[in-house]
Amino acid sequence: MQPVVVAYALYLIITVPLTVLVARTLSKHGKTFLEDVFQDKQALAQSVNQLLVVGFYLVSLGFVTLFLTSNDTVLDARDVFEMLSVKVGTVALVLGVMHVGNVLVFNGIRRRHLNHGATRPAPVPPPYPGYPAPAPHPAP
Repeated sequence: MQPVVVAYALYLIITVPLTVLVARTLSKHGKTFLEDVFQDKQALAQSVNQLLVVGFYLVSLGFVTLFLTSNDTVLDARDVFEMLSVKVGTVALVLGVMHVGNVLVFNGIRRRHLNHGATRPAPVPPPYPGYPAPAPHPAP
């Protein structure tokens, strides 16, 4: 078998499970986070989580397959390891950037949810017996 074919096979054997591991981690912890943000809408939290995971898979596996080809001359084991180190390192960096991107998306969702909750007026406490009701305050 040609060394370049061995390098391609090893690249796929390393990067596809790495992609799946990162996606599962994002899914697991993203689900927990989204369920906390959307406490009253569990189905929405699950749907958003699934959409983010599918998008992550599509982009990362698309990158992995597009980055498979190489114009390098691979003649021996050293060349195989050098090619793998560049390819796997690049995939790991791209997955890391995508992970940070997903965290930023989760944070944006959280901020919007918290800001939406902050715009609601505070409830007026009921008047106590014997005390007059508080005067209404004008909206800011």
